[in-house]
Amino acid sequence: MSDQRLTNADLAPVPEDGRTWSKWHLAALWIGMSVCIPTYMLAAGMIKAGMNWWQAVLTVMLGNLIVTVPMILNGHGGTKYGIPFPVLVRSSFGTAGAHLPAIARSLVACGWFGIQTWIGGAAIYSIIVTLGWVGVEPDSARIDLLGITGIQFTCFALFWLVHVGFVAIGIDSIRWLESWAAPFLIAAGLALLVWALIRTSETDDGIATLFSSRTTYPEGSGFWTVFFPLLTAMVGFWATLSLNIPDFTRYCRSQRDQIEGQLIGLPPTMTLFCFIGVMVTAATVVVFGEAIWDPVQLVGMLGSKPVVVISMLALLLATLSTNLAANVVSPANGFSNISPQRIGFRTGAIMTCVIGAVIMPWRLLDGLGEYIFTWLIGYSALLGPIAGIMLCDYFIIRRTRLDVDELYDPRGRYAGVNWIAIVALVVAVLPNLPGFLNAASNTAGTPDAWFPPLFDGIYDYAWFIGLGLGALVHWIGMTFTKGFALER
Repeated sequence: MSDQRLTNADLAPVPEDGRTWSKWHLAALWIGMSVCIPTYMLAAGMIKAGMNWWQAVLTVMLGNLIVTVPMILNGHGGTKYGIPFPVLVRSSFGTAGAHLPAIARSLVACGWFGIQTWIGGAAIYSIIVTLGWVGVEPDSARIDLLGITGIQFTCFALFWLVHVGFVAIGIDSIRWLESWAAPFLIAAGLALLVWALIRTSETDDGIATLFSSRTTYPEGSGFWTVFFPLLTAMVGFWATLSLNIPDFTRYCRSQRDQIEGQLIGLPPTMTLFCFIGVMVTAATVVVFGEAIWDPVQLVGMLGSKPVVVISMLALLLATLSTNLAANVVSPANGFSNISPQRIGFRTGAIMTCVIGAVIMPWRLLDGLGEYIFTWLIGYSALLGPIAGIMLCDYFIIRRTRLDVDELYDPRGRYAGVNWIAIVALVVAVLPNLPGFLNAASNTAGTPDAWFPPLFDGIYDYAWFIGLGLGALVHWIGMTFTKGFALER
């Protein structure tokens, strides 16, 4: 690896003595990423679609069990060879072709970074309002160019700067934060659940009111008509990490550590926190007379200033730990892969922070529940095919055998573009494109839809169809041609 055009200190393989993460480090990472406000609110969209509490929680659990499979499989290459996602994907797309999936993943992360940072800024704003440092600002105080008030923007910028501080220290600071935040975040979530149980136990119907929700499916529909699109959305929630999980598993001591760490950290935490969200929200109906799905709004209504401030700080920690791990590491490596000589991890991470702010994420969140599910299914239609191509290439075509040195050689076996993978990606995305355009134009299921309802049905399974079709086309192309950089 003497040629430095495809490597730097952040993209190079992690040496054996640098792979120090145990299963508990990886589990803590997943707990820190899973315990966040979008996770808490995830079941809201499912219940609004007509599910009752146990159907929503079951869908969350099943979706996370499904997505854990590609998560573990894609993590294998990171642990075996110590390489990050942008380098691993070179084996299937080529050293130049790898820019396409790496940048696609990075841009999605930039969007999520901005959203999470705005949510954290909103929590800071709630703290200073609760403490009486500022009053609730009227709409007339909004800055036309930004669409928010000056104080709201200041809170956003303050939380943004906290991220930049961790980025400046490096990835070890992120691992430290995840390890210490995980137990605290679980305790904070359980404290909310205890609050819900205590407050509802004081009512005439008692705790049973939390479990009394009924299904409310739209006329002419039922459980199965909403289950599959919502399951796809749930899988899409972590479709991003299922690609770049090698960015973290490269630090694991063994395959057993990366497998057990993900199984311990991901499905149980997501299921528990969504369950907490459902139960606490059911309690708000009893206590406040309305369903409050936004935990920032809920915490602001708890009354006691110390409780509000401590709870908001917990929400800030949850948002910070999720954002740094899930939405900074991957795009930092992805941008670094563009020009390793000029862009290192810190520079790539700063680029992520800047893009996440420039997109003005508060303009995207007019309806968080609807936005999350449109957003999730939409990008899963792109990322699912990439995952299918990677898994097929690594496990079926190459049988997990890679020449690591040549992954870093601009004139080596993997040099250039693997057009078979590019064609597979395009073919796998196309069936979901009409449904996406219907959804993006808000015309799906209406006479004004751009495309027939058939495509809306296909789009409901976007991630699954994309993953399967991408893998199939890639396998056919690699098998019935001379292939690309096949290992001897």
